[in-house]
Amino acid sequence: MVPPLSRRGVLAGAASLAGTGAVLGSAATAASAASAASAATAASAGTAGSGRGADRHRGTTAVFRDVRPYGSEKSVDLTVIDGRISDRPAPRNARIIDGGGRLALPTLVDAHIHPDKTTWGGKWITRKPASGIADYCAQDVEVFRTEPRSVGERAYGLMAHAVTRGTRAMRAHADVAPAYGLKGLEGVAEARERLAHALDVQIVGFPQHGVIRTPGTAKLLEDAARSGLVDMIGGIDPISFDNALDEQLDLVFRLADRYDVGVDIHLHDRDDRGVKVLRGIIERTRALSLHGKVTVSHVFCLTKLSEAGLDTMAADLGALDIALTTVAPNESLVLPIAKLKAHGVRVGLGSDGVRDSWSPFGNADMLHRTHILGWVTDVRLDDELDDCFTVGSHGGADVMHLDRATLKPGAPADFMLLRAECTPQVVVDMPQRDMVVHGGRIVARAGELV
Repeated sequence: MVPPLSRRGVLAGAASLAGTGAVLGSAATAASAASAASAATAASAGTAGSGRGADRHRGTTAVFRDVRPYGSEKSVDLTVIDGRISDRPAPRNARIIDGGGRLALPTLVDAHIHPDKTTWGGKWITRKPASGIADYCAQDVEVFRTEPRSVGERAYGLMAHAVTRGTRAMRAHADVAPAYGLKGLEGVAEARERLAHALDVQIVGFPQHGVIRTPGTAKLLEDAARSGLVDMIGGIDPISFDNALDEQLDLVFRLADRYDVGVDIHLHDRDDRGVKVLRGIIERTRALSLHGKVTVSHVFCLTKLSEAGLDTMAADLGALDIALTTVAPNESLVLPIAKLKAHGVRVGLGSDGVRDSWSPFGNADMLHRTHILGWVTDVRLDDELDDCFTVGSHGGADVMHLDRATLKPGAPADFMLLRAECTPQVVVDMPQRDMVVHGGRIVARAGELV
């Protein structure tokens, strides 16, 4: 009898857990040059559904008085004009909001989440033992068929909750498979529309059941790309799960190239199979000139490479502007962020699954995820805690090709106000987000959407 596997066990694979070496450091704070490069490729990076249109926040003017950006000793007034921080005098009709001396921090970006699967806000479900991804997929289908709420309702509940916890944007993976058709994508798109004032969302058509091993999935992915439902086409473990390396990657990259969307592939393998897949992704990105349009999620194989091997791989990823995401599941599976960023690789942080058939855990609170990142990497210095926050804020923005919310003139007015002394304390204590602001508009107060 095969013993039940935890979700973490499935993601980790059969290999023994080994240390990753340095994970964070001063290099985790991305350079301004990387931000500029990110913005330069945004127009062609499959971000059409991000919701950050040029006119979305036109006319939004406000002054947030008595706030302390990043915990500065001296409080200031943040002026917002047309949804962005400004150093110009506020218009006479600007709304005045009292910050009460609260700390002001950028809101966060969830670079990897699965809102279509969630049971958040509903009745408790009892999960069954599972011995692999296929078993989890079967339980996903059962939840889909038995949940009284639609995907759109469930996704909206979770995504709205994320907003109240200070999330400004997310990349949402939604399952595409014959068991669902395009209903998962349509549900997440519905939730995105309802939250367009408060949250920027990119949608990935994710073939959780496999691209090749599940007949009919390839056509559904093309239907999704052709219809404009997705900003990106996904993939999953082309060798170990789909058993079709070239077929899966060729299909995914062909769709991305043909329909001008991005790519975001789940890669859980920690051995040579993962490295082989990553090399295949690099080759196709180069061949099709998809620089800046490809992301690989999890990428556990990087944690097994030698220092020299990691340098070589990171250099290739940086040269092609291939982004990576991590969900910080444990110390040995967290990406070596500092090393990757030294080579110009964009790295974001995400929630992954939240209260679904895979796991009862998760809360879509990205501040909590920065706390987890610090916890599993055993950081203790203020600079290290600052770096954890930066990965959750600017790292995710870079991955999604969004402007960084730096609280400086010209930056999007996406920030949160909290009662705390400094950023490191916020990462550790995770205080209530008293106010969440998106594009200069208050979208949540004291944990409630407004």
